[in-house]
Amino acid sequence: MEALAVRLSGMDSYVEGVIRVVAFYDTLMRRRVDLPALARATAGLAECVAGIQLHGTGRAIRISPDGRQASVPPPPRSTTAPITLDGEEIGTVWLERPGPPSPLDEVLLDRLAIAAAAVAERYGPARTTMADPALVELVVSSDSDEPARARALRLLGFAADLPVRVAAVHSQLPLDQVGGLLCPARPVKAAPLADVGVVLATTIDSTRLPPGVRAGIGAADSPDRSWREARTALRFTTTRRPVVHYEGLGALALLAEIPQDAARDNADVAAIGRIAGNPEDLETLDAYCATGSLRRAAEILHLHHSSISRRLEQIGKTLGFELAEPTGLTRAKLALTTWQLLNNWA
Repeated sequence: MEALAVRLSGMDSYVEGVIRVVAFYDTLMRRRVDLPALARATAGLAECVAGIQLHGTGRAIRISPDGRQASVPPPPRSTTAPITLDGEEIGTVWLERPGPPSPLDEVLLDRLAIAAAAVAERYGPARTTMADPALVELVVSSDSDEPARARALRLLGFAADLPVRVAAVHSQLPLDQVGGLLCPARPVKAAPLADVGVVLATTIDSTRLPPGVRAGIGAADSPDRSWREARTALRFTTTRRPVVHYEGLGALALLAEIPQDAARDNADVAAIGRIAGNPEDLETLDAYCATGSLRRAAEILHLHHSSISRRLEQIGKTLGFELAEPTGLTRAKLALTTWQLLNNWA
């Protein structure tokens, strides 16, 4: 490129300048610079303030020719150009040159915009946890086409070759803290959708979640399927079981597909509703169903096993079948889980 510039310099000084600008940005991209370094190099080349802003972050990078952050407020931009990726405008680059633009400013900004788009695609925006809900919804929606989903993931900072896991959460903690706990290593993005928090991450460590957080973890590679799975898993969470992985549900996930009216009309489920009027009985049944053992349920509830036995006997009468029998325990587990699903929508 340098040799070509020398050969053409005798023909046209403007052509030489264009080729030198192109070579300058080719060199920068081979060095895999980030956006601040790209703005700094541009400001030095143009000998004026250079700026870069991605719509996904809203943060403007303005660098003076001396390599430092430019003073604020900024003066009017002398020349601007859009940053485009896959035909979509994702940001803007500009120069703040006092006086009239240089003849090469338009070429310089064109190459800067191309370089900025490549950097945004490679590294994504600033590593913040909270994200634009509209972008997150594009990622997890079943109505999004794959090119739109891929663009949204790039704008959120996810590399194209990495899988994205999805978690659905109900939390007393701020959502950005939950995201940081689920995935302490970046990238991770979070946003509220309706009354459910969405966390997108390359890896998820649910063991780090503190009390007060319920989370359903999706298993599918596709973010839209993983989101549906995460919401289903969230419905299976309880105080005793605050984190549920969809892949661990197995055939139990089919219970979430039962129509609400059919579930409510089931006699066993209706009986659980009557038991729920007494929190102690509901807690006893939950502990017994979770352990399958009278003595282990007594240990969990810090009660004598004889007290648990009496409660279960009374609960069995309300349900209309014997809980000590294997079939009765299975019916109780299914009815209790279905009743919890009816009262736990995500």
